[in-house]
Amino acid sequence: MIKIGIIGGSGLDNPDILKETKEIEVNTPYGQPSSSLKMGKISEVEVVLLARHGRNHTIMPSNVNNQANIWALKQQGCTHILASTACGSLKEEIKPGDLVFIDQFIDRTTKRKSTFYENKQVCHIPMAEPFCTKLRYLLAETAQELKYPYHKKGTVITIEGPRFSTKAESKMFQSWGAEVINMSTVPEVVLAREAGICYASVAMSTDYDCWKNNEKTVNIEEVFRIFKQNAERVIQLFLKTIPKINYEECKCNEDIKTAVINHKEKNNVQERIKSKIRTIPHWPKPGVMFRDITTLLKDPETFSLVIQQFIERYQNQPIDKVLGIESRGFILGSVLAYQLKLPFILARKPGKLPAEKTRLNYQTEYSTDALEIHNDAIQKGDQVLIIDDLLATGGTAWATAQLVEKLGGKVKEIAFVIDLPELKGKEKLKEYRLFNLVEFEGE
Repeated sequence: MIKIGIIGGSGLDNPDILKETKEIEVNTPYGQPSSSLKMGKISEVEVVLLARHGRNHTIMPSNVNNQANIWALKQQGCTHILASTACGSLKEEIKPGDLVFIDQFIDRTTKRKSTFYENKQVCHIPMAEPFCTKLRYLLAETAQELKYPYHKKGTVITIEGPRFSTKAESKMFQSWGAEVINMSTVPEVVLAREAGICYASVAMSTDYDCWKNNEKTVNIEEVFRIFKQNAERVIQLFLKTIPKINYEECKCNEDIKTAVINHKEKNNVQERIKSKIRTIPHWPKPGVMFRDITTLLKDPETFSLVIQQFIERYQNQPIDKVLGIESRGFILGSVLAYQLKLPFILARKPGKLPAEKTRLNYQTEYSTDALEIHNDAIQKGDQVLIIDDLLATGGTAWATAQLVEKLGGKVKEIAFVIDLPELKGKEKLKEYRLFNLVEFEGE
């Protein structure tokens, strides 16, 4: 069922336009949206109106709760979003009053939350075509019917604001290929894509920013004056476009479905691995929650899954040798090295290696210790992947990396099955690239 969310669109809440109206206050897991939601019908199509900057335009761009805004529209079942935005023109041919149906963005914001996937979650959403092509074509077709001056595509650069650009910045943005400039499109469009909602934006040019020497410098009073003069165009554009929106599925939805499936599969793999790791409280001393991988190793399917995760990450990487840290790193590293067809080398405790070796003493979470590596195990310039079962305080991995470098090698990455973030091992190893399959935090 088609339901249209409209962000901006002042004037569309006119009772003569919006039928069967009601207004609701909502909350979301991300807080309250910028305004209450006005709901009703336009040409028998259900719509939900949201004021991006508040009903009285009191929320500055960087303080807009974009997460809550998009989530609120998603909660109400919106399948599409039409957004309106004021913009400055960076091109001579885009005149004040022209409409631009933007198809690309450049992000110059720095303070805004731009994803719903937080707190141990990562979901990589395709963004090559951030705006819904179908919606953009419908808007351009309608603008042509209405004989409005328009540009069927354009690149917007979104800046943090609330200040306008300097002349130097304006000219730099032009050199980057930006055609219009605003303070609102990002991360709104990004979050809509993550939510699986088809999103299109109508950017209305109000000024020439400040790059044009013979034009008056942009100011907020002039922006509002031009915007109000032309707001009726945007209203009429939406009124005539909304009845034409007759599709539910498009590439926007497919992109998010694919990304979310991949994200869920990754989470399933992580949960499966974690389920096979046994926790033993108060060992080897009181207060320690020991994560025991022997239960994982005796499960062939899960052990194979662990090795496969490492293979997928490293099979096409420029690695010369795999190094396992005594003792569980030997199990993981030797199997991985065999699968990658690479030499396997050892970092061992003192007294275990018979040939000429280099030694380093270090501090563990429990005591002091030492590691040794054969001098002939690493040649100068070797790219070495270090692997172990668990990252705690990071002392053992740090000592191993130091030994590799002392022998002339380079640490490509240090990989673990488990990370214990509360012990801050990553801080100890911050100069190195790190990778882990699962983590136990507060568990």
